[in-house]
Amino acid sequence: MHCSGGWNELQHVDATKPSLAVDGLHRGGDRQFRRDGAGAGTGLDHLFAAAAFVPDAGKRAVPVRLALHSQRSARVTDKTPSELIDQRIADLGDWRGDILAKVRGIIKDAVPDVVEEWKWRGVPTWYRDGMICTGETYKAAVKMTFAKGAKLDDPKKLFNSSLDGNVRRAIDFHEGDTVDEAALKALIKAAVALNRRE
Repeated sequence: MHCSGGWNELQHVDATKPSLAVDGLHRGGDRQFRRDGAGAGTGLDHLFAAAAFVPDAGKRAVPVRLALHSQRSARVTDKTPSELIDQRIADLGDWRGDILAKVRGIIKDAVPDVVEEWKWRGVPTWYRDGMICTGETYKAAVKMTFAKGAKLDDPKKLFNSSLDGNVRRAIDFHEGDTVDEAALKALIKAAVALNRRE
């Protein structure tokens, strides 16, 4: 499975929202709620049926519904990160997919040996000697977040989002925006150089 924990604030809005599973409804009126990924269980929690059972008849749990993601979400877990990114681009099928594909191509051109990962249940992420950036897709923007952006020189003023933090910086691309390929490539190379220094 190519998903792992990380920045909690990075959430892909197009991905299926984690389901709120009602594990059991006890006769005493108590409900047990679990949000996927929370509590003691992690990772594959969404694959099992919520069928709590307590021997005490007064506390016998009645199954209410299953905590299962869609079949589509389950099918993608056996794909490589690069294949998942391919699928994300194809599934978007609009200007966001075009920009994500464009940004991805620039990253690969700037860093031929870049490593692609699929993080936080649906965020394309690129690594070379550490994290370079992510490619988040939202309804109105494609956000390219640089992990150490606050330490990078940005002479072309590409960063236009997450400007107040001490660590990250981001570039929000909107419909109709033109990608400055040369400036973005230089920024990506600078991010890799920073990773190697640190």
